[in-house]
Amino acid sequence: MRPFSMFAMTLALAALPLMAFAQGAVPAPPDVKAPPKDAKKTSSGLAYKVLTPGTGKSHPSATSEVTVNYTGWTTDGKMFDSSASHGGPATFPLNRVIKGWTEGVQLMTEGEKARFWIPEPIAYGGRQAPFGMLVFDIELIKIK
Repeated sequence: MRPFSMFAMTLALAALPLMAFAQGAVPAPPDVKAPPKDAKKTSSGLAYKVLTPGTGKSHPSATSEVTVNYTGWTTDGKMFDSSASHGGPATFPLNRVIKGWTEGVQLMTEGEKARFWIPEPIAYGGRQAPFGMLVFDIELIKIK
């Protein structure tokens, strides 16, 4: 590939998240600052609430490949990531994401939508942004 076209492609790829953000961030849920009293909590500190029950019967394992729609916010309501900004549902193995996702998505069944409040130690651990507790709305579309 010619150097100019490689540069142009790199620039275009870097601009994709910004273009998606410019199209409009997903508004933060009203309970983004902290989990509500009716949220369930695990021993790791992960809090979650089912928004829409799933239609499936089985749960993914830590090594399952899953397809999801998701949006993530910091507790001040700023959206920092969304599958929509990457062109639609994302597919990945659960053991290749942050610990809070690995733990939380295993609680779900196909078709389920849930909100997770992931404390920093099982999010990015304070090693990289975004820092602090993170909030994700996740829809589990498929388990492989």
